[in-house]
Amino acid sequence: MKQLLSIILLALFLPMVHAADKPADLDALLKQVKREGVLEQQQNKLREAEFVTARDQQADLLAQAKNQLAFEEQRTAQLNQSFQDYEKGLAEKESLLQEKSGSLGELFGTVRQMANDSRSVLEGSMTSVQNKTRAEFLVTLTERKQQPTIEELRQLWLVLQEEMTESGKVSQFITPVITADGEVEQRKVTRIGVFTAFSEGKFLRYLPETGNLVELGRQPVDRLRDLAAEFEASSGTGLMPVVVDPTRGAIMALLVQAPDLKERIQQGGWIGFIILGLGLIGLLIALQRFIYLSIIGKGVAKQQKQQEVSLKNPLGRILSVYSDTVRQDVETLSLKLDEAILREIPKIERGLITLAVLAAIAPMLGLLGTVSGMIETFQSITLFGTGDPKLMSGGISQALVTTELGLAVAIPLVFIHSAISGKSNRLVQILDEESAALVARNAEKQNGQSDK
Repeated sequence: MKQLLSIILLALFLPMVHAADKPADLDALLKQVKREGVLEQQQNKLREAEFVTARDQQADLLAQAKNQLAFEEQRTAQLNQSFQDYEKGLAEKESLLQEKSGSLGELFGTVRQMANDSRSVLEGSMTSVQNKTRAEFLVTLTERKQQPTIEELRQLWLVLQEEMTESGKVSQFITPVITADGEVEQRKVTRIGVFTAFSEGKFLRYLPETGNLVELGRQPVDRLRDLAAEFEASSGTGLMPVVVDPTRGAIMALLVQAPDLKERIQQGGWIGFIILGLGLIGLLIALQRFIYLSIIGKGVAKQQKQQEVSLKNPLGRILSVYSDTVRQDVETLSLKLDEAILREIPKIERGLITLAVLAAIAPMLGLLGTVSGMIETFQSITLFGTGDPKLMSGGISQALVTTELGLAVAIPLVFIHSAISGKSNRLVQILDEESAALVARNAEKQNGQSDK
């Protein structure tokens, strides 16, 4: 380090010497050259000494690096040997662990699968309304990677046992209920196992997504609702009938979605209303004719039992023709009676043709509705395709409902027409028989007078 400082000082002061001592003659120049040569030799010696020192330092550093490299190589060999020994020991321990815990691994898989299946069951169970946090434990048990503890297995068993116990109980409790109007009310709910729940005579549905009970927007028939209300009002002693859905709401949902009679008729559209109108007209005509023929029948039966002629019934009016023409010959009397019968037949058979026409038109209108519904269905398929069946259900419903309405109107009208036609035919037959009897008695009377 001292030699380095000397070199630096010489380099700084050497120009100053050269500038101050300018040779005046040749002798002075010779001395100056000799002096500078001595100074240059001293600088070279200093540089050589510096180079030697740096070389010795580099040699020392190289020796230290080689020693460190040898030490690290020796340490690496030792660590590699230790790693191999530990790896071999770890493999032996893992093999021993797998051998010892083989049944435990199978148990762990079974527990996770059971916890996962039980979680889906509990989340969709109606009993979760009273205990909404019990599924959290099953979620934790399903997602964890470690072996379950004895306490966790015991808790899993208790959760399953609690669900089995609650599924066989009838329970009443206070809980929020979402009404059909979307409002939340605190109500007393009666739960029948895991199958049915109702409150204030209205059936409820459990929503697993929110964990709430929701009032059905459309309730079942009044008979089932009355059973639910009576069961709620009972004291709990003895046996009581109640509605239970074993499918946990699936059948009830289908029942409430089924259209009632009014909705079914509305599905038929304007053709369905026309068919019902024709059916109503046919029933009114049939009722009027049935009452009329019944009254006429009673009058004719009464006239058959008495001798006095009454003009309030067809038979009396026909007998009045005989009284007025008692002295006419048989042929004239027969013609007069036939004329009287012909006057009475239209009154007796009035409305039968109308009933027959209505009975024939009703199924034809049903067929017209069927064709219209199928056209609408095909139009929906053309516009929207067959991806959504609901788009086609309207046309299909109209097609089927109109056919059903047409048959439902036509079949009773056919039977009614047949019954009224038979009743009128019996009355006409009675009139024919009585008129034939009158002709026969008149012929016998004329033959007796001619013999005398």
